[in-house]
Amino acid sequence: MGVSKPRLDRETMAMRVARELKDGDVVNLGIGIPTLVANYIPPDKAVILHSENGVLKYGPLVTEPQNIDIDLINAGGQFVTPLAGTSYFDSADAFVMIRGGHIDVAVLGGLQISEKGDLANWMLPERGIGNVGGGMDLVAGAKRLIVTMEHTDRQGNPKILKGCTYPLTGKGCVDLIVTDIAVIDVTEAGLVLREVAPGWKPSEVQSLTDPKLIVPADLREIAL
Repeated sequence: MGVSKPRLDRETMAMRVARELKDGDVVNLGIGIPTLVANYIPPDKAVILHSENGVLKYGPLVTEPQNIDIDLINAGGQFVTPLAGTSYFDSADAFVMIRGGHIDVAVLGGLQISEKGDLANWMLPERGIGNVGGGMDLVAGAKRLIVTMEHTDRQGNPKILKGCTYPLTGKGCVDLIVTDIAVIDVTEAGLVLREVAPGWKPSEVQSLTDPKLIVPADLREIAL
């Protein structure tokens, strides 16, 4: 099922998400593709990264073994780099920041998203695998939620659906979807196709999307 064309890789998806972050934003990056966003935040952009395990203001993922600090990891257990002003605290305090509305943007992965912006990302019922983590707190507490994921599952089935069939993480919480073939706004009027991957037509993105997409006149190709 689907269209056979080159898609964006995970790093490029992370780069596109990084463009959404603004100076002064406090940002939480979820496990998976979202963690890569830390590598693509321009050094002149004052973004403060937050992690549920109790770290604030960290930098990119560590790439050289000699730079590893075994005590400095993100919520996914990946080694990250310290910055001037990096601070450490109890995980309970990290969740107080989330629940207190102090996170400007959360970037999470997704298993399914509905046309209303419902998100399912913590349980695969067919495999009996699931872990809530901080997801439910983040979708409820963050001021803006960006979800980045592959547009289809391994069988080629749409992951953007009229209604989620997996257990929900949150209802009506998603603001922006960045996939390997498109950038989509979740609005009250419906899902608005803002950008398409190079070489992709709106009709091809639609063929891999369950709900009807709104295609505006200013639709453009994804640029970084």
